[in-house]
Amino acid sequence: MNFSLSTNVLLNSLLISQKALSNKTPAPYLQGIKMEVTPKEVILITSNSDISIKLSIKDDSLVVESSGEILVPGKFFVDIIRKLEGDRIELSVVDNNSLRMVAGDSDISLNLLNVDDFPELDFPLNDEPIKIDSKIMKAIIHQTTFATSAIENRPILTGVNIRVEGEKLTAIATDSFRLSQKMIEIPKNMESMNVVIPGRSLDELGRILEMNLDEILIHLNHKSILFEYGNILFQSRLLDGNFPETSRLIPTEFPIIIKFNKERLASSIDRASLLSSKESSSSIVKLNLRNDNIVEITSNSPELGKVTEKVYPLEKAIGMPIKIAFSSKYFNDALKTFNSEEVYVKFTGEIRPFVIEGDLDPGVIQLILPVRTE
Repeated sequence: MNFSLSTNVLLNSLLISQKALSNKTPAPYLQGIKMEVTPKEVILITSNSDISIKLSIKDDSLVVESSGEILVPGKFFVDIIRKLEGDRIELSVVDNNSLRMVAGDSDISLNLLNVDDFPELDFPLNDEPIKIDSKIMKAIIHQTTFATSAIENRPILTGVNIRVEGEKLTAIATDSFRLSQKMIEIPKNMESMNVVIPGRSLDELGRILEMNLDEILIHLNHKSILFEYGNILFQSRLLDGNFPETSRLIPTEFPIIIKFNKERLASSIDRASLLSSKESSSSIVKLNLRNDNIVEITSNSPELGKVTEKVYPLEKAIGMPIKIAFSSKYFNDALKTFNSEEVYVKFTGEIRPFVIEGDLDPGVIQLILPVRTE
């Protein structure tokens, strides 16, 4: 095997492929990058227990002298290519057991892994995939995965439930204390879908979507879901089990509605949380809508002191005064997902879940459960 190409092209491809490298497995072959070289392209394949990536390099800079396939230690290979200074790199296999890399004034050899140990991976494509604008897919990920559970005792809650029914796609994440829902319209009726994708897999996909290509294609089968994005195939396992039915948890009527400037509200909650009596990961603050339409955000710690922040709603609040306590982290996490500069916080009662919505974020609902403080 012998080929050469632009060092930057190879590096950019490796930075994507390495997202599916396994760092924890005792099996060394899953820490490797499989390279398949044909006369017209170089294919990079990586896999761990959650995701697999297949990336095709068809670049004008690619010159293939001879074909072949190898398994190269992933971390070392990426680190080497990252630090090379030459604009072009030549790669060749020496004695069937090492990869020689020549670029600029560097000449480096790296021992290879046994390519026969790498599992055969299938990346099945459907005839009629679901097509989604990549910016919308990126928004779905940004506005939902943060609300997945970090605790493994309920594995189904570590994922995002994606459902396709008729002309609607709905993505839902919850850790039992908060819920995030994003709903979009899709162009035409597609086959119904109801799957749960690990949140970490979607986070990795979101980083790949920074390439800003126009469209992403979704291919679904029984055990996995595959996203086709330009020259990249990104496959994730699906979580087994039934995702909880959440539609009944979202209120439909709100007797109390307050409109805020998002940044001012976030800053006030952030400052109030500094002296919360709880640890920073779950610091509790209280919101008090007064009769004079001023909102107070407060926290109190007998050991540290007290904070009172006044926030002025953008419009006269709808409904009666209310006092409610909640996690400042959960609230500000939710606010960060909105593109809207102005948000509506909608309440049903002092011990009932409340939601946050924004005019510029159609289909997005962030729900938070209040905290009992007495």
